Amino acid sequence: MADKGKKGGKPAAGAPPPPGGKKEGEQPPGEGKQPPGEGEGKGKGEEKKGAEPPPPPKPKSVQPKDEVGTRKGCRRYRWELKDSNKEFWVMGHAEVKILSVGCLIAALVMFTGTVVHPLLTLIISMELSVFLFFIIVYSFAINRYMPFILWPITDLLNDLFATAFLAGATAFAVQTRQTMPMNYFIAVILIGVAAFFPLIDICLQRKHFRGKKVKRNVLVPPQRKADAAKAKEEAKPGAAKPKEDKKGKPAAAAKPGKK
Repeated sequence: MADKGKKGGKPAAGAPPPPGGKKEGEQPPGEGKQPPGEGEGKGKGEEKKGAEPPPPPKPKSVQPKDEVGTRKGCRRYRWELKDSNKEFWVMGHAEVKILSVGCLIAALVMFTGTVVHPLLTLIISMELSVFLFFIIVYSFAINRYMPFILWPITDLLNDLFATAFLAGATAFAVQTRQTMPMNYFIAVILIGVAAFFPLIDICLQRKHFRGKKVKRNVLVPPQRKADAAKAKEEAKPGAAKPKEDKKGKPAAAAKPGKK
C-alpha cells in the first residue's frame, strides 16, 4: 500500500509536504501583488473622469429680426429671401409690375389677328423682358447679393424709360393706322394703361429715399481723408504750432531754470 502511494506521485493524506513545495491554496510570494503606484494611478484617473462634468451644448447665437446679423449660408439666404419678398409685395412694387406685364401680354394677344408694325412688337417684347427681369431679381433676392448696383435708382430709371417707351408706342400705333379694328383699338388702350403703371411705381420708389442723406467723399481713398482731417485740425485758430530749430526738428520744451 505504501508503494502504491509512492508510485502515484500524490503524497499520502497527513504526510508532511516536501521541502520547498507549495501548500494547497497558497500563492507564490510575488504573485497577485500589483506594482507600486499602479492601483493608485488608476483610482485617481477614474476619480478625475467621474468628476469632469459633460461639456454644455453651445447655445445658438441670437440674431436680430430686422437685420442680417451674422447669418451665413442657407440661413442668410432664407432671411434675405423672406425680407426681399416682404418688401417687394408689401410696398406694392410686385402688384404694379405684374399688372404691367399682364397688360402687355394681352396687347400682344390682341395684335395677333391684325397687321402690326414690327416696331410695336419690339417695344412690347422689350418692356416685357425688363419687367420680368426685375420680378425675378426681387423674388429670388438676387439684388441682396449685388450691393454694387443701386437697385432703387435702377428701378426708378427703368420706370421712367418704360413710361416713355410705352407712351411713344401708343402714339405711334394711333398714327400708323387710319382705321383701327376693335382688337387693335383694345391693344392700344392696354399699352396706354401699361404705360401708366410705371408712374405709380415711381411714386412708390420715393419711400426708399426718405430720410436718407447723400454721403460725400465716398470715393475718396482713406489716406486722403486722413490728410484732409489733419489739415483741418492744423488750420483751427488757437492751435499752437511747435517751434522748430535750424535743423527743422521741433524744439524741446525749455526746462525751468534756477533764478
